[in-house]
Amino acid sequence: MSITTDRLASLIQRELAPIVNTEIKDKSFGYINLTEVKVTKDLSFSTIYYTILSDDPKVIERAKKALEDAKVPIRMELAKKIKNTRKIPDLIFKYDEALAYGNHIDKILKTIK
Repeated sequence: MSITTDRLASLIQRELAPIVNTEIKDKSFGYINLTEVKVTKDLSFSTIYYTILSDDPKVIERAKKALEDAKVPIRMELAKKIKNTRKIPDLIFKYDEALAYGNHIDKILKTIK
């Protein structure tokens, strides 16, 4: 049985959110919210976009480092949860700039009024 990339991306996002927040030991940046997951057609890579509540570049960098350090245990836990695929894609974490950009535009609009 073949699983489509969209279904796999949705499944990864649903299963990965609680795993990420339990595997990350550094809680100084708070909750990590997964906004989107994209899976390549050959199911070998999965790009996970995430946001945190802080706009501070140092905090964002700490969150990025924490995710990179916990990538292997996170992938192993994900493999335990997802049984209907032969291969679990490699995880690539990227900070989602959309929320920060939206906040920036909102601040600009408020200063114009």
